[in-house]
Amino acid sequence: MGLFSQFCVGAEAQTAAPGVRLAQATAPDDIPPPRKRHPARLRVTPYYSPDGVYPRYNPGPNAVRECNATYVQEFRPSGTVIVPRVSCHWRPG
Repeated sequence: MGLFSQFCVGAEAQTAAPGVRLAQATAPDDIPPPRKRHPARLRVTPYYSPDGVYPRYNPGPNAVRECNATYVQEFRPSGTVIVPRVSCHWRPG
């Protein structure tokens, strides 16, 4: 007990040094004006054509689109259903 009492004898609260400043809100005159950012410049190009079909390659000037529509069975948990399937391809015209 006597060993620990030597360390606790000189315990006192410390005061702030005169050079220490506390954080305070700055006056409105001290705040610099916000930097103006230029708007982002994005080039937007549509990925579709007006008729709703966009070929994955350039089919040529006189290309014709051929589509085949069929009905296929799909096996679902609720039961077998028949759904339409369409497959299209481009051929030179």
